[in-house]
Amino acid sequence: MKNPQVIDATTRRWRAALFLFMLATGVSMASWVARTPAVRDALDVTTGAMGLVLFGLSIGSMAGVLASGGLVRRHGGRLVIALGAALLVAGLLVIAGGAALEVSGGVFGGLALFGAGMGLAEVAFNIEGAAVERAVGRPVLPVLHGCFSLGTVVGALLGMGLTALRFPVGWHLAAIALAVAAAGVWTVRAVPPGTGREEPEAADDDGRSGGWRAQVAVWRDRRLVLIGLIVLAMAFAEGSANDWLPLLMVDGHGTSATAGSLTFMLFAVAMTTGRFTGGPLLVRYGPAAVVRASAVIAAVGVALVVFSSSALLAGAAVVLWGLGASLGFPVTVSAAGEGVRNASARVAAVSTAGYAAFLVGPPSLGFLADHVGLRNAMLVVLALVGGAALITGALRTPESGAGANGVEGAPAPGSRTTAGPVPATEAEPAPATDVDAVGGLSRGASGRTP
Repeated sequence: MKNPQVIDATTRRWRAALFLFMLATGVSMASWVARTPAVRDALDVTTGAMGLVLFGLSIGSMAGVLASGGLVRRHGGRLVIALGAALLVAGLLVIAGGAALEVSGGVFGGLALFGAGMGLAEVAFNIEGAAVERAVGRPVLPVLHGCFSLGTVVGALLGMGLTALRFPVGWHLAAIALAVAAAGVWTVRAVPPGTGREEPEAADDDGRSGGWRAQVAVWRDRRLVLIGLIVLAMAFAEGSANDWLPLLMVDGHGTSATAGSLTFMLFAVAMTTGRFTGGPLLVRYGPAAVVRASAVIAAVGVALVVFSSSALLAGAAVVLWGLGASLGFPVTVSAAGEGVRNASARVAAVSTAGYAAFLVGPPSLGFLADHVGLRNAMLVVLALVGGAALITGALRTPESGAGANGVEGAPAPGSRTTAGPVPATEAEPAPATDVDAVGGLSRGASGRTP
């Protein structure tokens, strides 16, 4: 890569901490999902009643996602990550206690806490990750989301193993809570203060600033609306697979339940692979071209799953679905804040749209499937990702398109921008960056954040 920036020890530790905690959150989420049958058996409830218990996760997640952007703008990402980590740990412990005591209300409350912590941390992590991208001058968000995907694979394998050993679900989730707590403490200590915090420039009529009005105002930008549509489509494609893929293979293609679970595992591995290997493609071709190709690949995968009469071919096509969906969310979130002011509000807005599509959209396919079947319901996913491929030009940075290294907004050799430090050349290394200066990348005239 030409003109890479010199990464100081503080920034390396910052980046590593974000990777670690995203891995931990992936493990915790998959651990819960893998033990859901055991929790249902412990509570001795019907599938319908279990659906009501699971609703706690959706309520908490959306509350956390909607609150996170404003909290980051007022207090900075580190405080929001700390709060999210605390809620994650508390939620896991309450779920473990509810399962052990066979109290459905306890599990519902624990899931609400867990979801709120996940929602708070996810948006803050996107803001932190984009700030790290600006500091190092190369893609970071795809790998950051890849760590979450890797964590889901690890958590699923761990959950299956402990289920086979009949290990008590309460002790399993309690152990995961302790691991998340340890990762959270180290992460909060490594993240610099102030990232994403914005100084008020104008107060609302009630004397406050940075409230819902600021979050809504950013959507006046046509480019951001198009970016929001892209992330909505790509997050919907990812969430649909997470929610329905095993059942889609069982009901739609007549496979066994075990084969359906293995197909989902294949999707998760494809997602992880795409996110860890996508960086060089972004550097060479730029975000707009990469996301366009990703949307097309995802569309091909979904089409084969829907229209193929062969269960084997449909299962193999899941790899295309996962690879195509892998980079959509992190790359579009990164592009939302590039080369503009109010980046914190913009990234929070796009992240919220993406997580809303991820959490709320896919369950709605169940109502459609009651009338047309689950395979035909996936045509909605196909239409969305196909449409996203047509508008990826919005991912180019307004001023000059993709930078020299392929990262949106990254300065070309010899150029200067207000978005971050000038890239260091091999002959003239950049000086080490002060902690507060790195944390302040999202403040000031550039308004930079993820």
